[in-house]
Amino acid sequence: MRLANMNLNLLVSLAALLDQRSVTRAAQQLGLSQPSLSASLSQLRRHFGDELLTRVGNEYRLTPLAEQLKPWVRLALDDAERVFSARLAFDAKETTREFSVILSDYACVVLGNPVAELLGREAPNARLRLVHSTTQAVDQAEQTLLTADLMVVPHGFVTDLPHADVLTDTWVVVASADNPDVGDTLTVEQLEALPWVATYHGLTSSTSAARQMRILGIEPRVQVVTESFLAVPDLVAGTRRIALLQERLVRRLPADAGIRALPCPFGVGPLVDAMWWHPVHHGDAEHVFFRGLVLRAAEQVRGEPGGPPRITGP
Repeated sequence: MRLANMNLNLLVSLAALLDQRSVTRAAQQLGLSQPSLSASLSQLRRHFGDELLTRVGNEYRLTPLAEQLKPWVRLALDDAERVFSARLAFDAKETTREFSVILSDYACVVLGNPVAELLGREAPNARLRLVHSTTQAVDQAEQTLLTADLMVVPHGFVTDLPHADVLTDTWVVVASADNPDVGDTLTVEQLEALPWVATYHGLTSSTSAARQMRILGIEPRVQVVTESFLAVPDLVAGTRRIALLQERLVRRLPADAGIRALPCPFGVGPLVDAMWWHPVHHGDAEHVFFRGLVLRAAEQVRGEPGGPPRITGP
């Protein structure tokens, strides 16, 4: 269908309707009368051959097609806004764009502030949104990245999308500082005998170290599952549980965290986090600027002082 035959104002109405799920609230958002927006909804229903909004009890719900359209509509509006606000030269100090990054709480702790500091200096009118990653977001990375600028996730979970490496880290085993079963080192037999705190533990979600452990035939006895790396120290301290954590995160723990770190007793490769983005953003000047900024922030993190993981607790 030719765009010349389309009323593109309907795109704005559609975005408000999908967002608000109410003709009344959508009309208020756009500053239009309710009859005017009802007429737009009628045109949209005829165009798509779908109700888009259906009444269920006292509320309206999106149809499956409307749910499918929602990220595409937002992407189309964002692209249209960039088209009509484009200038010959991109000036970071003038942009008011909100840049969004989907990442784990580990990556947020390690990378979040360096990115925020650089962005605040170089693009003071821009905003940074850090969104906690979920298994669903990673499994549907291509669709997720239509409405987010970047996703920071290790290799092995996303394929066939542009990416650049940002963080490299070492996996360590953490145990309670007063765990009587753990000495200065751990054996493979202890890994299988002691209870575990596992992160992202499922058929399609895991850490690279946990995957490597299973490849080697080491099956941990998982007692607690969490999707937060920051929750692990509290779930380990004062217990017999052990867990895998990133060395950079262990270094940032407070002195009274009550855990200590030990080297992995099995061959495990480094953790390599990459930032991934959708090809539709590849040539966008603001996106190119932001990707470069994230890479420079990552260089700062990689240049931090090293040293062995800190032993904390009594």
